[in-house]
Amino acid sequence: MDIEFNSLEELYNRLKPALNTKQREMVRCGYNYIKIEDIWNYLKEIKWKKANNLSLYEMVSDVLNVDDIAIDGYLKQKLNLKTREVYFKEE
Repeated sequence: MDIEFNSLEELYNRLKPALNTKQREMVRCGYNYIKIEDIWNYLKEIKWKKANNLSLYEMVSDVLNVDDIAIDGYLKQKLNLKTREVYFKEE
């Protein structure tokens, strides 16, 4: 039985228990500034960007097994870009 989602919000809500689990694991490893949305955005924008027809179990597996350092690097790069934008807009 294939499960289909009509929106990203639907998919996000279905994956939320796995995202919560991953976020709690990351907090235990010292990444207490990482939010559920950061994990979601990393997977959506990096890991799954070119993927097609992923099954729900593959996505849950990706959530639970994604590299903490990769998410941390992604978030720091994104924050650095935002900081630069603010800095250069003010000049």
